[in-house]
Amino acid sequence: MKAPIKSTAAVAKPHTAPVRLRRAASGETTDATTEEHHVSEEAKRPTNLRADILPKDGFVLTIDGKMKARYDTAEDALAAGTKLKQRYPVIQVAVYDAAARAYTMVNAPTE
Repeated sequence: MKAPIKSTAAVAKPHTAPVRLRRAASGETTDATTEEHHVSEEAKRPTNLRADILPKDGFVLTIDGKMKARYDTAEDALAAGTKLKQRYPVIQVAVYDAAARAYTMVNAPTE
Protein backbone atom coordinates (compact mmCIF):
# COMPACT_ATOMS: atom_id res chain seq x y z
CA MET A 1 0.00 0.00 0.00
CA LYS A 2 1.46 3.32 -1.08
CA ALA A 3 1.36 6.42 1.08
CA PRO A 4 -0.49 9.34 -0.50
CA ILE A 5 1.71 11.99 -2.06
CA LYS A 6 1.31 15.36 -0.41
CA SER A 7 1.49 18.39 -2.62
CA THR A 8 3.74 21.16 -1.43
CA ALA A 9 2.37 23.70 -3.90
CA ALA A 10 0.43 26.52 -2.28
CA VAL A 11 -3.22 26.66 -3.14
CA ALA A 12 -4.18 30.02 -4.59
CA LYS A 13 -7.01 31.63 -2.66
CA PRO A 14 -9.39 34.00 -4.40
CA HIS A 15 -8.96 37.67 -3.64
CA THR A 16 -11.45 38.46 -0.89
CA ALA A 17 -10.69 42.09 -0.16
CA PRO A 18 -13.76 44.30 0.02
CA VAL A 19 -14.61 46.35 -3.05
CA ARG A 20 -13.82 49.66 -1.38
CA LEU A 21 -10.28 48.49 -0.57
CA ARG A 22 -9.73 47.34 -4.13
CA ARG A 23 -11.05 50.64 -5.45
CA ALA A 24 -8.86 52.62 -3.05
CA ALA A 25 -5.81 50.63 -4.09
CA SER A 26 -6.51 51.22 -7.77
CA GLY A 27 -6.94 54.96 -7.24
CA GLU A 28 -10.66 55.14 -8.04
CA THR A 29 -12.64 57.68 -6.13
CA THR A 30 -16.22 57.16 -5.20
CA ASP A 31 -18.72 59.72 -4.05
CA ALA A 32 -21.02 57.15 -2.53
CA THR A 33 -22.72 58.55 0.51
CA THR A 34 -24.59 56.55 3.04
CA GLU A 35 -28.03 57.65 4.06
CA GLU A 36 -29.40 57.09 7.49
CA HIS A 37 -32.75 55.34 7.45
CA HIS A 38 -34.86 55.84 10.52
CA VAL A 39 -37.73 53.55 11.32
CA SER A 40 -40.93 55.53 11.36
CA GLU A 41 -43.62 54.97 13.95
CA GLU A 42 -45.85 53.19 11.38
CA ALA A 43 -43.14 50.79 10.19
CA LYS A 44 -41.88 49.57 13.57
CA ARG A 45 -41.25 45.87 13.88
CA PRO A 46 -43.57 43.97 16.18
CA THR A 47 -42.03 43.14 19.50
CA ASN A 48 -41.16 39.54 20.13
CA LEU A 49 -43.10 37.64 22.74
CA ARG A 50 -41.15 37.29 25.96
CA ALA A 51 -40.56 33.76 27.10
CA ASP A 52 -40.86 34.50 30.80
CA ILE A 53 -44.15 36.46 30.77
CA LEU A 54 -47.55 35.17 29.69
CA PRO A 55 -49.59 37.63 27.63
CA LYS A 56 -52.58 39.29 29.29
CA ASP A 57 -54.78 39.71 26.20
CA GLY A 58 -55.32 38.16 22.79
CA PHE A 59 -54.59 34.68 21.54
CA VAL A 60 -51.12 33.19 21.15
CA LEU A 61 -50.18 30.36 18.81
CA THR A 62 -47.92 27.87 20.57
CA ILE A 63 -45.86 25.32 18.67
CA ASP A 64 -44.29 22.46 20.61
CA GLY A 65 -44.88 24.39 23.82
CA LYS A 66 -43.23 27.61 22.64
CA MET A 67 -45.22 30.79 22.09
CA LYS A 68 -44.70 32.00 18.54
CA ALA A 69 -47.30 34.52 17.32
CA ARG A 70 -50.04 36.67 18.84
CA TYR A 71 -53.48 37.16 17.25
CA ASP A 72 -56.38 39.43 18.17
CA THR A 73 -59.09 36.83 17.51
CA ALA A 74 -59.36 33.13 18.23
CA GLU A 75 -60.47 32.45 14.65
CA ASP A 76 -57.24 33.92 13.22
CA ALA A 77 -55.11 31.91 15.64
CA LEU A 78 -57.01 28.68 14.93
CA ALA A 79 -56.77 29.25 11.17
CA ALA A 80 -53.00 29.75 11.39
CA GLY A 81 -52.65 26.73 13.67
CA THR A 82 -54.73 24.53 11.36
CA LYS A 83 -52.67 25.58 8.36
CA LEU A 84 -49.45 24.68 10.21
CA LYS A 85 -50.90 21.38 11.40
CA GLN A 86 -51.86 20.45 7.83
CA ARG A 87 -48.33 21.13 6.58
CA TYR A 88 -46.51 19.62 9.55
CA PRO A 89 -48.73 17.02 11.25
CA VAL A 90 -46.05 15.92 13.73
CA ILE A 91 -45.80 19.23 15.63
CA GLN A 92 -48.00 20.02 18.60
CA VAL A 93 -50.01 23.16 17.96
CA ALA A 94 -52.19 24.92 20.54
CA VAL A 95 -53.85 28.30 20.92
CA TYR A 96 -53.44 30.04 24.27
CA ASP A 97 -56.37 32.25 25.33
CA ALA A 98 -54.81 34.92 27.52
CA ALA A 99 -58.08 36.13 29.05
CA ALA A 100 -59.21 32.64 30.10
CA ARG A 101 -55.66 31.38 30.66
CA ALA A 102 -56.46 28.18 28.79
CA TYR A 103 -54.91 26.20 25.96
CA THR A 104 -56.92 24.76 23.05
CA MET A 105 -55.20 22.00 21.09
CA VAL A 106 -55.35 22.30 17.29
CA ASN A 107 -56.02 19.01 15.55
CA ALA A 108 -55.34 18.22 11.91
CA PRO A 109 -58.56 18.35 9.89
CA THR A 110 -59.90 14.96 8.83
CA GLU A 111 -60.21 14.46 5.11
